[in-house]
Amino acid sequence: MRDDVHSSTIVGWREWVGLPGAGIPWIKAKLDTGARSSALHAYEIDELPGDRVRFRVRPWQRAEEDVVVECPVHDRRVVRSSSGHTEQRIVVLLPVQLSGETVTAEVTLSNRDQMGFRMLIGREALRQGFIVDPSASFLGGRAPREVRRKNRGRA
Repeated sequence: MRDDVHSSTIVGWREWVGLPGAGIPWIKAKLDTGARSSALHAYEIDELPGDRVRFRVRPWQRAEEDVVVECPVHDRRVVRSSSGHTEQRIVVLLPVQLSGETVTAEVTLSNRDQMGFRMLIGREALRQGFIVDPSASFLGGRAPREVRRKNRGRA
């Protein structure tokens, strides 16, 4: 058991998080201790000169609104999905706000259009002071009502 367990924040298996470095105040995420790195739904991923990347993020499950993000490429990795499929992904470093705390996460960019959550928070980010209670959801609070409605396509 880690010595700092008593200072850890307990979070649920799904939480509303913010990505301040990407201009995204709210996105619903699944917290997955079985995944090493975090993943973000991204599309139109364009590698730019100077080892940078530009991509689009659609933070809402059922809305067409999107955000354009540009940041440095941190790494490129072969990642195995939960279905066993492997693919090369770009990795970026993004600050993630979770339950009132901000941590830096290694985030792979992938098309999560068919997934239930636009973002997955993996154990490398969670080990920075979080304990996941698999029986709980949204312990860090809920997004404002209008955000939740937009996420469900009822804007």
